[in-house]
Amino acid sequence: MRSAIAATFVIVASAVSAQAQMTPPSAAGARPKPVTTVPIRPALQTPADTASAMAQAERQAIQSDLAWVGHYNGAINGEVSDRMVAGIKAFQKDRGAKQTGVLNPQERGALAEGAKKRQDNVGWKIVFDAGTGVRLGVPTKLVPQQSSDATGAKWTSTTGTIQIQMARRKEAGPTTAKLAEREKKEPAGRKIEYSLVKPDFFVLSGLQGLKKFYLRGQIKGDEVRILTILYDQATEGTMEPVVIAMSSAFTPFPNGAQAGGPPPRKTVEYGTGIVVSDDGAIVTDRQVVDGCLSIVVAGYGNADRTAEDKDHDLALLRIYGARGLKPIALSEDAAKIDGELIGIADPQTQGGGAAVSNVKATATPAGSGADLTLKPAPGPGFSGAGFFDNDAKLLGVLPLKDILQLTAAAPPAPATLVPAGVVREFLKANGVAPASDSPTDAKASVVRVICVRK
Repeated sequence: MRSAIAATFVIVASAVSAQAQMTPPSAAGARPKPVTTVPIRPALQTPADTASAMAQAERQAIQSDLAWVGHYNGAINGEVSDRMVAGIKAFQKDRGAKQTGVLNPQERGALAEGAKKRQDNVGWKIVFDAGTGVRLGVPTKLVPQQSSDATGAKWTSTTGTIQIQMARRKEAGPTTAKLAEREKKEPAGRKIEYSLVKPDFFVLSGLQGLKKFYLRGQIKGDEVRILTILYDQATEGTMEPVVIAMSSAFTPFPNGAQAGGPPPRKTVEYGTGIVVSDDGAIVTDRQVVDGCLSIVVAGYGNADRTAEDKDHDLALLRIYGARGLKPIALSEDAAKIDGELIGIADPQTQGGGAAVSNVKATATPAGSGADLTLKPAPGPGFSGAGFFDNDAKLLGVLPLKDILQLTAAAPPAPATLVPAGVVREFLKANGVAPASDSPTDAKASVVRVICVRK
């Protein structure tokens, strides 16, 4: 021990001596010049900086999810704001987490899962109202009764506690200022608590009798569209996030693909089927084979539709006497997965070819048992397509409804997959034992489904 300590002192002394030899002596009487030092501090990235680096669609999705769980009350436009950061911190506080203002992957998944549960609970759906020409979001479970007349459409709850009214009319030279003043007084007794008037739209909210109301009006030329939401104060906890979502999704003057709502069903429609057992069981999208006079699986002949899952838009088809089928195995629930979306697209959409289409993508589960979020979102033509991992196992199925929303919804909706766990339960409930092994190439398990309607 003493020799080790002595050796240490020798090393230190040698270093000091060497340092002394390398340092030139200062001139007699000369004072050393002071050295100015500037501390180097790494730039700190604020939560707003982190949000600004995201794609606008992701910021919109975060705002929307925060609104659904009750932590954001503002425009869902993807713009970075103190309100958005405050909403993230409030969500983190609720979870007992550190309030950083930046969501980590686990928090983002939990937020998406919480928002989706709220949406599912109220039956949130983007719809196109042909009578008024408006696209809007509707909580269909809260307001199951719908009616319409020459002036517009109306959705109501069974007890009348919640009402949604959509009005359309023409006026000569309308202005938002005049419309807002009129709506403040009609019906009589409205108490305005909030008012915002812009050149092309206006917003009013407050009390109408014993109900709370939210009104959003918009003009274009001589056309006027007004959305009014009325709800009992006892339902405020449920309705507040719904009102925010409805305001954001409200598209009074759709254009392009939005103008006509979802495209009409074709006489002959194509989708993708996925072979899941060697005795002819095929999973596909329920809407693709809805209302068909006959269903044909290309290369194998006619198929029977034997079961459906309306909640997840799955359908089970059967072909009989087919040989050489190569069923796919189902993947287990997993974390973020890079894989491939594979489908046989509509030949009318993609130039008439019969080749299998595929795109690289990433699927991220929003939580246990939840749908998988798919990025980047695919374009039209992948109805019923499967998303496969690198072992050629099925991770999820892309519903037709998401394809329609991706081409028409506002704000943009993320693409979601029905996860393999849901598919497995659907097959089990209908007596289908899925394959245990997959072919080397997942494309071998993908077939074209053809629906013939009237």
